[in-house]
Amino acid sequence: MTSHPTDTPQAPGSPAIKTRRFSVSLVWIVPIVAVLVGISLVVHSVLQQGPTITLNFKTGSGLTANKTEVKYRNVVIGQVTDVALSDDQKSVNATVQLAKQAEGFTRADSQFWVVRPRIGAGGVSGIDTLLSGDYIGADIGQSETRAKQFKGLENPPPITYGEPGKRFTLHTQTLGSLDIGSPVYYRKIEVGQVVAYELDAEGKGVNVEVFVHAPNDAYVTENTRFWNASGIDLSVGAKGFALKTESLSSMLVGGIAFRAPPYSPNDKPADEALTFELFDDQDSALAPPNGEGQYMALRFDQALRGLKVGAPVEFLGVEFGKVVSINLDFDAQKRSFPLNVGIVIYPQLLGQAHTKLLKVMNHDPNDEAAGVRLIGSFIENGLRAQARSGNLLTGQLYIALDFYPKAEKVKFDPSLRPVSIPTIPGNLEQLQEKLESIVNKINQLPIERIAGNLDSNLVELRKGLTQFNAKTLPSVQNTLADVSKTLQSASSTLAEDSPQREQLTQTLDELGRMSRSLRELSDYLGRHPESLIRGRPAPAAPLDLQGPARNSPLQQAP
Repeated sequence: MTSHPTDTPQAPGSPAIKTRRFSVSLVWIVPIVAVLVGISLVVHSVLQQGPTITLNFKTGSGLTANKTEVKYRNVVIGQVTDVALSDDQKSVNATVQLAKQAEGFTRADSQFWVVRPRIGAGGVSGIDTLLSGDYIGADIGQSETRAKQFKGLENPPPITYGEPGKRFTLHTQTLGSLDIGSPVYYRKIEVGQVVAYELDAEGKGVNVEVFVHAPNDAYVTENTRFWNASGIDLSVGAKGFALKTESLSSMLVGGIAFRAPPYSPNDKPADEALTFELFDDQDSALAPPNGEGQYMALRFDQALRGLKVGAPVEFLGVEFGKVVSINLDFDAQKRSFPLNVGIVIYPQLLGQAHTKLLKVMNHDPNDEAAGVRLIGSFIENGLRAQARSGNLLTGQLYIALDFYPKAEKVKFDPSLRPVSIPTIPGNLEQLQEKLESIVNKINQLPIERIAGNLDSNLVELRKGLTQFNAKTLPSVQNTLADVSKTLQSASSTLAEDSPQREQLTQTLDELGRMSRSLRELSDYLGRHPESLIRGRPAPAAPLDLQGPARNSPLQQAP
């Protein structure tokens, strides 16, 4: 019998294994795509993320994590991510995440400050934060070095980097009312502001840094003078009252003004960071150069109330110096207390007079001995110093140097240092002496005797007036009454309708006719004086007005 092949037993071996291809279910495609998109977004965010910096402020006012923004030119360049106290618990550190395009703000000289509503020297700022909230303002620096830690400013800087203009340094003794943001004026137009100030290296003055905006920075030249125009400049001195001010803002917050003097030809624009002196007022700033000063001593034997340090010294009405010291002294010989006044004069301020004097005298300004001899010659010619009243209202005095030819001669010592100029009493002192002499003369008069004589004369006068009223006055009244009656009678006589007046008129007419007859007689006798002897001739016969007959002998020929 034949068996089926399938019925035969098979030999043992390895089992057959079927392999399947890898396949992903459609359910997992969407999560995978989402993960990939998220990873790409994270990578893009990391790549676009800028640096992280830390800002240190005194307080955390206006700083909120994940809310407060950092802006530059009103464009958001970062955000505050964390606000925490510093390690010493004395300040606040704000962590700021900057944008990728804001990497330049990591320069070491970059500046950051909190923008909030402020009222300062430059006016009112940060009004927009009332609605949008406080934010951090930024200004990019110019340094090549990078930093992660920055000190936040408490006040916004007056200017930003890159603004056209020039910075200048002004040196002064005191800051006065100046502050950061105080305006700088040129011809009373605001052209800049104060940006910084600090004590100098020795601590004896103040360096004030100002910024003048372009194109007005070209008006700052090498000979430009700066002066303090802060507040109201009110001065009371020998010259009277003087009131000056630049503007209303300078009265409140102070200010600086500048101008080049008119005597500075060929002036050139000043370089940036040039140092200038800051004068106290405009007069001292624009005054011509003083030149080398000369110290001299004055000695007064009179009280000088009203004379102050800084009072002007004038020569023939021209100011060329000032008082620098006033000291009380004691004279043991005279047992008096004179005043020693020190003055500094600047002969160069006399202008052409000083120049021509040096030329005529052939004098070298550097020769001190020759200068002393020149002053000695002036003293011999009557040069004297006198304290005069410059203002009667304030009582301020000034020193006047003038020539007095009739002044008492004084021996001059050329070896004495400092050089001493003799003095004479002031005008008020001379007037006071004259008044005292007049009062002394009045006191010497016999006032009591004069008064007794006046009393006796008044008694006699009273008696005379009584007698006059009792006797003389009634007689005078009667006489005046008689005169009045006479005048009334005369008036009635001279009335227009009175017969006396008619007779008087006729009489005057007769007198007039008689005077005319006499005048005619005198005229006739003047023409015919012989009539006094011969008498008046007979009247001549009238001539025939028709002329001779036609056949008269007069018409016949001879």
